[in-house]
Formats: sequence, structure tokens, C-alpha cells
Amino acid sequence: MMLDTTKTATRPIHADQDHPAVPAERVGILLANLGTPDGYDYWSMRRYLNEFLSDRRVIDYSPFIWQPLLQLIILTKRPFSSGAAYKSIWNEEAGESPLMTITKQQTSKIREAMQARYGDQVVVDFCMRYGNPSTKSKVREMAKAGCQKILFFPLYPHYAGATSATANDQFFRALMEEKWQPITRTVEPYFAHSKYIEALAQSIERAYSNLEDRPDVLVCSYHGVPKRYLMEGDPYHCQCQKTTRLLKERLGWADTDITTTFQSRFGPEEWLKPYTVEEVARLAEEGKKKIAVCAPAFSADCIETLEEINEEIKESFEEAGGEQFTYIPCLNDNHAHIEALSTVIEENLKGWLD
Repeated sequence: MMLDTTKTATRPIHADQDHPAVPAERVGILLANLGTPDGYDYWSMRRYLNEFLSDRRVIDYSPFIWQPLLQLIILTKRPFSSGAAYKSIWNEEAGESPLMTITKQQTSKIREAMQARYGDQVVVDFCMRYGNPSTKSKVREMAKAGCQKILFFPLYPHYAGATSATANDQFFRALMEEKWQPITRTVEPYFAHSKYIEALAQSIERAYSNLEDRPDVLVCSYHGVPKRYLMEGDPYHCQCQKTTRLLKERLGWADTDITTTFQSRFGPEEWLKPYTVEEVARLAEEGKKKIAVCAPAFSADCIETLEEINEEIKESFEEAGGEQFTYIPCLNDNHAHIEALSTVIEENLKGWLD
């Protein structure tokens, strides 16, 4: 979506005739998600994976070691397997990934909520850390549209260097190229926000109410990071554990009804444990034949939930003797989630718009 700056741009009253028109001052709300390839063909996947896996926040090995391995080996093979995974979940009707479709829906609903409250004082849009629309392009559009203040909101409930921090990094890089640099704020992680926990709890209760047999365990599967990151000070692990605890308390459940695991391990080093793919098999072998899995760290369903959880992790559970596997979708654009995100935004706009 291109922002229309022509209707509100005017020359300042006391300026010379050749002074450029200046748009009316507004506040930008820029949502940010991880990103998505433009397609599931080899070259689209290679461009996307190259950008993603070249990010030093994601893979922090020395470039002298990592880049030859990435360019000569990983990027010659992985685009095929990743492309096949994306093809299995692709929104063919819209010609885009589910993450893109859902992020557009979230943005539209948040825009409606913000404009209902603040009118034309706000501009709401989204960008992707990797792929399109780029952070740089959306910062440029907002600046041209008169956004002298921008609230930047990475759509990750939990902080991690490989998610929230790299999104912020890219936002700050984009600001470096602006002649008139907007005043900015970044939104803090909302992993313990009462409305976020409530939205999660409602989604669990709704899913359980539709099942004939109650699951033995709810597995809260969070995206993993190397354990080394925790030891170096990244708070992600602790924030995930707190979300599970707060969700358990809100649901009124026993400790044995819910567990925390981590998925999407990559590379040879140890990552946060327990690994979801191994833990669901262990639960099945232990006699927990009915489980449900949710993914609280994801604000929208994507390749890691629709393909990894619903296929690879489900297969691991069933091969170990599991009988009933229920995936509970991410919060996506449901009403309670949009209300939670809108509340977080309103709290962060205080002092700018009240």
C-alpha cells in the first residue's frame, strides 16, 4: 500500500514560493514481522534465505567461515527443500505466503482501530525484516506522508536478539537515510501483558471446547535459539517460561497440564531444550496419547507452525504412538489479539497522542 501524501501537503504560510510542500504532521505506526519469500521457486527462496541467514543477529559465526558454507553449500540445496515446504502451505489464491496474508489482515484491523480512536492523525502500515515490503521502503513512505513521529512495533511477544533486535536494527538503518529523521519509539516485548495472556487463554479454551477428548498435555512450542545466547544474556528463554506460567495460572491448570518446549533447531550446537520434536515423542511413549500444541511466540501462522508443527512435529508424535494431535492456531487476526495489540500500541503512544 502506497501512502497518499498529495492531499495534505502544503507550502508553509511564511515560506517562499519555491519552498517544497510539507505534508501535515502525523504519527506513524509501523508493524514489523519476520518476512517471507516472494515465491516458492528456487531463486525467490535463495534471495530470501540469503538475506535471512546472512544476518549476524541470526547466525553469529565469523563471516569468513560462515559465508563460504552458506553460499557454496547451504544455498545450493536448501532453497529446494524450503521451497517445497512453502509450496505445501502457500496461499495460491492471493499468490503469497500465509504470513503475508495474515499480517495484512492484522494491519487492516489495527488501522481501523487506530483511526477510530485517533482519526487521520495516524498512519498504520507494516514491513518485513527480510523480503518485501522492506523496512526501508515503509520508513521512506511514512516520512513522505508527514510522519514526524514513528512507533515501531516488532510483532514478537518475546524479545530475542534474532527477532526483535534485528528488526530494530533494520529500522534504525532506515532512519539513517532520512534527511528529516522522525522521532521514534520502539515497543517493548508484551509477553506478560494481561490482554495478550487473555487472548492466548481464550484461544486455548475455545480449541479445547471443540474437542471430544481433552488433551493430556498442552505443549507450548516456542521458536528456539542456541543455548549460548541465553548464557550471553538474551532474555528470550526466561520470557517464554513466564508466558507459559502466566497462561497456566490464567487457565487454572496444574503444572502437569502444560509444558514449554522449543522448535526449529538449526546447526550443530545445542539449542534451548527440550526440543519440541523430541518431547512430543517422549510424551507419547510415556502414555500421553492426546496432546495439543500451540505456538505463543508467533503472532501469525507461518512456515514454522503450518508446516513444521502440523507436519514434522505431528509425525514425530504419531510415530511414537500418539493418537490425537491438535494444533491450536496462532492468534492471527482474531478479535482478542487485535484488541491486545491495539492496547499495547495505545500505551506506547501516550505523550504523543492521548
